[in-house]
Amino acid sequence: MIKRYGDAPITGQKYKLRPGAYAILPRDGKVLVTYQAAPHEEFQLPGGGIDPGEGPIAALHREVYEETGFRIGSPRKLGVFRRFVFMPDYDMFAEKVCHIYLARPILPLGPPTEPGHMAVWLDPVVALAELSNDGDADFLAGVF
Repeated sequence: MIKRYGDAPITGQKYKLRPGAYAILPRDGKVLVTYQAAPHEEFQLPGGGIDPGEGPIAALHREVYEETGFRIGSPRKLGVFRRFVFMPDYDMFAEKVCHIYLARPILPLGPPTEPGHMAVWLDPVVALAELSNDGDADFLAGVF
C-alpha cells in the first residue's frame, strides 16, 4: 500500500490518476526547490506529471529542467506516496502518485522555462518548513 499524505479523498468525487516524478536536489549543504507563484504561492520539490508514453526518469529530467533550468544526474528512486488534490491549473481532481528521486543538480542551463516558477536554493531546515506538502517534506527529512 502506498502511503497517503494530505486530505482524504472526498466521498463521491472522481479523481484522475496523475503519476509524477519529483527530485530532491542537494548540493553544498543546500537543496534546490521550486517556488511557484500561481495559482497560490508555494515551495515544492521540482518535478511534475509523467506524460502518456513517457517514463518516470525522462519525466524527471524534463520537469526538473522546466522548473529549475538545471540538468540533473544520477537519479535514484527513494520511494512513492500519493495525495488527493484539486489541480486548479488543470481544473481537475487528481490522485497524484508521486515518485520521489534523489539526484545531483549538475548544470544550470538558464532560468526555468515553466511560467511562474523560480529555482531557489534553501537550507534543508528552511526547506522542510516551507515545502507545501507533507510528503515532499517527509522524503526530504529522510535525506538530511
